[in-house]
Amino acid sequence: MFGAQGPRLINKTNRTERRLQSSPTNLISLMASLVLTLACSPSEPPVMPPLEIDVVDVVQRDQPIVMDMVGQTRGSSDIPIRARVEGVVIGMHFIEGRSVEEGDLLYTIDPEPFNQEVVEADGGLAEARTMLAKAKSDLDRIKPLAEMNAVSQADLDGAVAQYEAALGSLQSAQARVRQAKIRLGYTRIHAPISGRIGISEAVVGEFVGISPNPVVLNFVSQTDPIRVRFSIDERTYLTLARRLSAIRGNPTETDVSKGLKLTLADGTEHPFPGHIVGTDAAVNPKTGTFTFEADFKNPEGFVVAGQFARVQAVAEVRKNALLIPSRSTSELQGHFRVFVVKADNTVEVRPVELGETVDSFRIVKSGLKPGERVAVEIIKLQPGMTIRPNLVSLTEKGVIIKTIDAPQSTPKSAQSADAKKGS
Repeated sequence: MFGAQGPRLINKTNRTERRLQSSPTNLISLMASLVLTLACSPSEPPVMPPLEIDVVDVVQRDQPIVMDMVGQTRGSSDIPIRARVEGVVIGMHFIEGRSVEEGDLLYTIDPEPFNQEVVEADGGLAEARTMLAKAKSDLDRIKPLAEMNAVSQADLDGAVAQYEAALGSLQSAQARVRQAKIRLGYTRIHAPISGRIGISEAVVGEFVGISPNPVVLNFVSQTDPIRVRFSIDERTYLTLARRLSAIRGNPTETDVSKGLKLTLADGTEHPFPGHIVGTDAAVNPKTGTFTFEADFKNPEGFVVAGQFARVQAVAEVRKNALLIPSRSTSELQGHFRVFVVKADNTVEVRPVELGETVDSFRIVKSGLKPGERVAVEIIKLQPGMTIRPNLVSLTEKGVIIKTIDAPQSTPKSAQSADAKKGS
């Protein structure tokens, strides 16, 4: 049943049992070895070293509160160039996209039809003058006769009426001449202001001045100063309005309407500060926004109309504000908290009230004190746990830049564990 090896294994087992029964000393030695082994084993599991966690000091400084608004650039004056008479464009006297000076000739429209209008008006004026001269002669002849009662009063009244009608016809003819000359002048279109002219909507040989043909031929934009139009929501408007009201009552306060900064689409900052030059009369009920306009010097003309840009304004300066990195905060059901590292390197969870975001910082309104430290890596932390803090420094914008070699204290729990191991 067991094969060839079966009898051998049974015999070997029987011999071992007989040896143990006949040798009680061997059994006692085995049990003593087992007890000694159990006695020498450690009574506590090994203590894990504390986690190394980056911590930062709470920053205290006077912090400007900056409002960041999105706007679009436009010329401080954007004047459309319109064809005020109908006709064929026979001349363009500018280079598109270049600067023009006020009074420069831009377009010429065929003047021949309007020259004919002037000639016709001059003819009417000459006729009116002739009629006035005849009426005056008749009046001068009848007036002495009327004084002698040689003619009736009706004849005198008719002569006076004829003279006054001729005088009115003369004034009307003169007005038609002036109107014809004005229309003739409209065939030469000049720059209304100095600025940069755009791409023409009409070319030489095209009929303009009446729809569907072009009426607005071009526009001239005055880009120095450049104007930026931006809007803010109702809540921000109320904050800003209260701030402006406080400034009027306290001249030492920073004027929000001045010292504006302009950041262009590529992230560069415009070198010249700006100031608010105009506001809307009311909040737009469709968008819920309030519109401002600000001017910035632009002597080199780099900024042109139509660009998107950001406008920054210092709403206020918060004195002795406390700041911590945004990444050191956590939110739970609408409440914010931080992990404060105490002097014994234990972690305390502290509820805080946060304010505005400044770059990578958050302003702390309440819950922290100057000189305290908070943990930056908060995912692994639990209340009451002991850590090995690694103090790091921050840039002005709240970004970690390097590690500071700060002395690290050994937690008491680790010290007691080491003492037990040594004993």
